[in-house]
Amino acid sequence: MDESVTPTIATYESVAEQYCERHADRTVVEPLLDRFLGGVDGDRVLDVGCGPGWETETFAQRGYDPIGVDLTPAFLRLASEQTATGRFVRMDMRQLGVVDGSIDGLWACASFLHVPRSDAPATLAEFHRALRSGPLALTVKRGEGTVAGTTYDDDTRRFTLYTTDELTDHVTQAGFTVEHVAVEDGWIHCIGCA
Repeated sequence: MDESVTPTIATYESVAEQYCERHADRTVVEPLLDRFLGGVDGDRVLDVGCGPGWETETFAQRGYDPIGVDLTPAFLRLASEQTATGRFVRMDMRQLGVVDGSIDGLWACASFLHVPRSDAPATLAEFHRALRSGPLALTVKRGEGTVAGTTYDDDTRRFTLYTTDELTDHVTQAGFTVEHVAVEDGWIHCIGCA
């Protein structure tokens, strides 16, 4: 882990409980989640930037073998306490500690946007390396540039914003075939297949 993501982790560490209260309603991601799971051929799903493990738990309830990964210890603690799956690992998405082609689906909902723009191509290549042949789901904020968080007191999070074309170009250049793109309420939802 390098210093480019340390401020973001520090904010999430201090506001983990608030974050859970603020974002507990997951109905907004259900359509993308259903579309994503429709492309998963196997049972190993990696929830990258899992936060408190909401989708990791959903994957387990639907019969998959998920692993939730995050860099924020408070999120991993909450995930382990609040879910029945208990498979959570502290891991940097830029260097996934998994065997090549061992993952059947990779879900990165509102997490990839914390990767510095300079690391985006290599991170997507890392996702491609980890996937057997299944889907990648990304949800990022639409826009341009990098912005600072403003939601919490002393918010030091950094968000990398993307245009739809920029995101799909990155995904394609990493070796994925883009199968679905939608823009909704300022968010870009993208599904690619390895």
